[in-house]
Amino acid sequence: MAELRTCGLSIALPERALERDSVKKFESSRLAYMVLVFCAAAVIDAPAQTFETLISFNRTNGALPGLMSLVQGTDGNFYGTTTSGGANNLGTVFKITPQGKLTTLHSFCSLPNCGDGGFAEGGLVQATNGDFYGTTVLGGAYGYGTVFSMTSDGTLTTLHSFDGTDGLNPESTLVQATDGDFYGTTSAYYGNLVGTVFKITPQGNFTTLYSFCSQANCSDGNFPVGGLVQATNGDLYGTTADGGAFGYGTVFRMTSDGTLTTLYSFDGTDGSSPYATLVQATDGDFYGITNAAYPQETGTVFRIRPGGELTTLHTFCSLPGCRDGFFLTGALVQATDGNFYGATNEGGVDSAGGTVFKTTPEGKLTTLHNFHLTHGEQPYGGLLQATNGNFYGATFIGGTDAAGTVYGLSVGLGPFAKIQPDLGNVGTKVIVLGYNLADATSVTFNGTAARFSIVSDTEIQTSVPQGASTGIVKVATPSGTLRSDVPFRVTK
Repeated sequence: MAELRTCGLSIALPERALERDSVKKFESSRLAYMVLVFCAAAVIDAPAQTFETLISFNRTNGALPGLMSLVQGTDGNFYGTTTSGGANNLGTVFKITPQGKLTTLHSFCSLPNCGDGGFAEGGLVQATNGDFYGTTVLGGAYGYGTVFSMTSDGTLTTLHSFDGTDGLNPESTLVQATDGDFYGTTSAYYGNLVGTVFKITPQGNFTTLYSFCSQANCSDGNFPVGGLVQATNGDLYGTTADGGAFGYGTVFRMTSDGTLTTLYSFDGTDGSSPYATLVQATDGDFYGITNAAYPQETGTVFRIRPGGELTTLHTFCSLPGCRDGFFLTGALVQATDGNFYGATNEGGVDSAGGTVFKTTPEGKLTTLHNFHLTHGEQPYGGLLQATNGNFYGATFIGGTDAAGTVYGLSVGLGPFAKIQPDLGNVGTKVIVLGYNLADATSVTFNGTAARFSIVSDTEIQTSVPQGASTGIVKVATPSGTLRSDVPFRVTK
């Protein structure tokens, strides 16, 4: 057993809980930095935009937000996690308004031996029941991490404690599939176990679906740091940061019962160590990032078709001084303009603290913002496009107290409606998120009117009407008509 000591707190941890493979240099250096803080296409000029630091973490209210991306709740606020800070210096769950008012909802390690977990690396997902679900890297009954649920007022319930044999160190955000259950990954060593895919019900019934490195020479991959995405065909898609045919990571497809197919193995020249969750775009293809690419070791943006054909769209550090940034860990988001937005950990101009970028589906990249220490550096997580059209994210360090920030970035995109879920048959209950919804006059599914009820200024509840077909959901309000960011798919 190893012992983690941080600001007077000692936690017994299995030795394997902190191990990382050599391809995960980023992980080990980041963990070392965290412990230290605990105890102490071509690039073109960016268009007009507005950047704002909403909050600087001060350790009391959290510190060092990790790989998570913020999520917008039905109340219109944003929810996220930090890996450090809070009452016990082992991370927090927080809520922040679009105007920058932050509320700490939970400080981890509030139970003896951190029974509620610690180091919340991944983000949150708001389930159809209104609660939030997430994971912690460490803590729980055995020290290997947890899955938890949390109400919007901060009441936290530990649903599962990993014991090592069922996985350990979950770093990714969960996804709620159309069957109502949650799917996620674990990423670390335990004996021969180097990552798993698991399923857990909202009530906490847990199933390990797949254990990686089960094939010769780990040709199926290992270290699935990123999360999963459920595609339009119902299958789950994800990545591993290591393993595969060449040892540089993979892209895989998995059925809901755990049958895994390796779609692609990175060979290093086309990228390596894909850390982030894929995004399925409106064209049906998947887009993602790699953390490195040899020999530059700088990272890439790639597209992969459902059948496994991969195209490298952009290799970073393509400009002198790496002005386009390098090292990527956060997931891309496809915005309402059809382009993809993301962040790099390092590079750019100013103090080389990372960038925010936009790329077209063809790979034409634009640097939108260069970070420097005063307003945050090293954005490890991805971006959220909120229904007001703006982007929101977090930096790992920097800000007024060098503990990280939450920031907002406007690039001129207008407001829209977000639908949860984005597919279902006639009668399926649907939540519509947005702003200024209190006076909405109609909701239509591809032109077919639906009955609806206004819950608040940011939420409408409706259901798929008889006669609806696949297409855009529209909400008519006195100030204009809001369109959904993706088409609603009517299933048969």
